[in-house]
Amino acid sequence: MLLIEANNIKKSFADRLILDVESLKIYSEDRIGIVGVNGVGKTTLINILSKRLEADEGYVKIYSNYSYISQLEGPECLKISKEMASKFNIRDTWYDNMSGGEKTRFKLAQALSENSPLVFADEPTSNIDIEGIELLERSFQEYKGALVLISHDRSFLDKLCNKIIELEGGKIKIYKGNYSDYIEQKAKARERAKFEYEEYIKEKKRLQQVIIDTKQKIKSMRKTPKRMGNSEARLHKMGNQKAKANLDKNVKAVEKRIEHLESKEKPKEQELIKLDIKESNKLFSKIVIEGKNISKRFGDKVIFNDTEFSIFNGSKVALIGPNGCGKSTLIKMIMNNEDFINLSKGAKIGYFSQDMSILNDDLTIIENVMEESIYDETFARILLAGLFIKKEDIYKKVGVLSGGEKVKVSFAKMLLKDINLLILDEPTNYIDINSLEVVEKVLKDYEGTILFVSHDRRFIEAVADTIMTIENHKINIFRGNYKEYLASKRKVKKDSKQDIKNQIFILQNRITEVIGRLSIPSKNDNLEELDKEYKELLAKLKELKSKV
Repeated sequence: MLLIEANNIKKSFADRLILDVESLKIYSEDRIGIVGVNGVGKTTLINILSKRLEADEGYVKIYSNYSYISQLEGPECLKISKEMASKFNIRDTWYDNMSGGEKTRFKLAQALSENSPLVFADEPTSNIDIEGIELLERSFQEYKGALVLISHDRSFLDKLCNKIIELEGGKIKIYKGNYSDYIEQKAKARERAKFEYEEYIKEKKRLQQVIIDTKQKIKSMRKTPKRMGNSEARLHKMGNQKAKANLDKNVKAVEKRIEHLESKEKPKEQELIKLDIKESNKLFSKIVIEGKNISKRFGDKVIFNDTEFSIFNGSKVALIGPNGCGKSTLIKMIMNNEDFINLSKGAKIGYFSQDMSILNDDLTIIENVMEESIYDETFARILLAGLFIKKEDIYKKVGVLSGGEKVKVSFAKMLLKDINLLILDEPTNYIDINSLEVVEKVLKDYEGTILFVSHDRRFIEAVADTIMTIENHKINIFRGNYKEYLASKRKVKKDSKQDIKNQIFILQNRITEVIGRLSIPSKNDNLEELDKEYKELLAKLKELKSKV
């Protein structure tokens, strides 16, 4: 069933054309992910499709009601059902002092409770922990309506989408399948474009060589010999003229063939970035960050209780855990170099903060990144270009940039400083997927130590070789990548379930024995005590069965 129809949509801001969409239709079975670089107009597109923003030209027809989830705006209703509140682990009433993650969960719960046939979602996974993202995935998978979402979470797009809309230069291109299918199709298209371009250049060069060879033949044609008689000379000249005319004709024919060749543009190649840290900055300590006997509380709330950790030199550590468990607190404790935290001597921290306080809004992008850079401007420009900040864009004032663009500039500025230890607090929030993949490449190539907080599963999988978790006020270290960590968790869970099944088996045998003694008691049996034990065993059995 057709839900939305848009035709000849154009939208400009100042003198910049943001959208130029000829036609777009959204059907009830569509699960659409919208992708594109920061500032390309993704939010503008869904705002026009939902008629929250008027297009300059064209029209949008909406044939059903819809729900809209925005990161920047509050929910349409400040109350949700207790069932939805329980499902999303939040209160049933909105209040302004909620954490970012709680606010996002509330808006999601409120939108899904409306049971509308279409949901628009703008960056729904931002500020949500991994457990929350997985809950959101399950909720959207259970939801029966159409979905149009903007997200930088590639795993999320893979699990939910059956179409990807790529927005570039105001134009849209639709790909069938999820995000991985889109990447595969893009790769094949690039290979095909590269092959077609190479074939075009090869054929053009061959034809140009034919022209050169033919013109050379014309030049080398023999002149009339002096000893030749007049009649013979006349015949020779006529023969030459005829041959020259044919060769000239051939040249023109080949020139026309070149003109009629279907022109192919050279495919764009993304700049590859490698950050070479200067030798003098390298750390040689085995342990770069160490914490011992760490305890921390805020009022009655315990964050850490006599815990410890060690981060080895050269490791790439992902700090993960649910919202409110203490990840940001631990980062701040390290940055403040608190008493029970030890940093390696000579450590120079490059700190990426979500508040992007590293930036000066009054300076241009290039002025910001060069402020404390130990690299030359050429290298800085290459890094920025890799993050899709190119040409005259580097002269924009930081104050006019979008949130995602500021994240990229902040990241670039941090990398260009004199550092040998990276500490990153949610570096992937609001950054577009293309730039995110560049950041991944830079961090994988980086030879120093990295400690980062992230809820982006694919980013963690790509970068981390060590997983740090905070559970029950303790810091745990897993030496291995994210896939290995998940596998170990599944094994523990499986072993735990098997242990519970063994306990159930033992309890059932004991219950059978107690029932037998209650039915036919011996002289030494205390029926009151046996009856009490029977009830306790039943309660314990019920509790264990609920865990399997």
